[in-house]
Amino acid sequence: MLVTQAVEHEGAATLGGLLPALVAELPAVLDDVSRMLEGSWPGYADFLTRERSSVTTAGQDALRRIVDTACRTLRGLPPRERPEEPDDELAVFEEVGRAEWRAGTGLTTLLTAYGAAAAAGWRRMAATAVEHGVSADAMAQLAEAVFVLVDQLSAASARGYVQEQERSAAERERARGDLVELLLSDRSDERLVTATADRARWHLPATAALVVVDPDDQVAARALPRLPGAWLSVRRPGLVGAIVPDPGGPGQRARLTQALRGVEAVVGPTVALPRLPAVTRFTQVAARLQREGALTARPLFVDEHLDAIIVHNDSKLLEALAQRVLEPLATLPKDTQLRLEETLTSWLRHLGDQTAVAAELHIHRQTVRYRMGQLREAFDGRLDDPETRLQLLLVLGWRSPAAAPAGIPQQGRHRP
Repeated sequence: MLVTQAVEHEGAATLGGLLPALVAELPAVLDDVSRMLEGSWPGYADFLTRERSSVTTAGQDALRRIVDTACRTLRGLPPRERPEEPDDELAVFEEVGRAEWRAGTGLTTLLTAYGAAAAAGWRRMAATAVEHGVSADAMAQLAEAVFVLVDQLSAASARGYVQEQERSAAERERARGDLVELLLSDRSDERLVTATADRARWHLPATAALVVVDPDDQVAARALPRLPGAWLSVRRPGLVGAIVPDPGGPGQRARLTQALRGVEAVVGPTVALPRLPAVTRFTQVAARLQREGALTARPLFVDEHLDAIIVHNDSKLLEALAQRVLEPLATLPKDTQLRLEETLTSWLRHLGDQTAVAAELHIHRQTVRYRMGQLREAFDGRLDDPETRLQLLLVLGWRSPAAAPAGIPQQGRHRP
């Protein structure tokens, strides 16, 4: 037992005397590591050259830690407790990890280079230890301390890498939120948009479209990640969806349709980026018409329903026009009024073809003829006036089921 302790203390003492030699050899170790890195990891070799002073200081601290750890182990003492705050040595390697994330290098590549550099450095350290008569037990403890430290340095770089990744992701998301506000604002400056897009790492496309979904529809919200391309998430009061780049590109409409199939979503028109604010209102009007059931496509492409959107852009104006042109029917019993409005809508849509009206409404042609007689009498001959027919078609042909009286089949739900 006493012999073993004596050997252990002797080994520790030998290691303690080895430290000055290892520090003296450090420049040569760094040269060896740099040459090894030049082949497969030239960026890291360049880092050793640029940051030689910092790396040398960190290397000296590392050697002291390695020797101290090996000596304490040989004496049966536990490793020294590490301070809670990272020391300068680890801070250097945390910064290496941050720099690697900013450069776009994978973390695995960095850690592999660490392992290779440790092996190259250990070969020279082992040769120095042998020259100084370090025992096998002491050599084993020294090797273990080297690779424990490499693990610690690798962990520090991984920590810096992940922290920078999280910080960059948070900054990018903030920049993307700012970019959405700029793109949907009619007061944005082109230079500011470009600078914000750079911060958001979002390539500004030539054209884009706004996709709007019901904010209360969880199915629609889950469909957004399936959108093609590098889309921007939109979350504003009363407006949830995405800005999709170049939706008019080859196959893009088919991909959008597939991603949003069966979802209560509206795809705005494809426009140049500066025109996005101008078409946002049209897209929101289309979303309202979809919720009301006036437009039933899912997904709904605005450019396929521009007529209905134009008509319904101002519901108050449309209602005022409806009250004026339908005034001749206002004094009739409600059921009669509804039947006549339904018949008149079909008659206008089919250009007066009573056979087509009867087929659409599932009634006899005589019934169509009778109702048209009532309508002609109520309108006092004005049904033959092109201007009156145009206004009636505008009101009845695009009437929303939500605005129409209940109880009568809404044949006007589809476009004339």
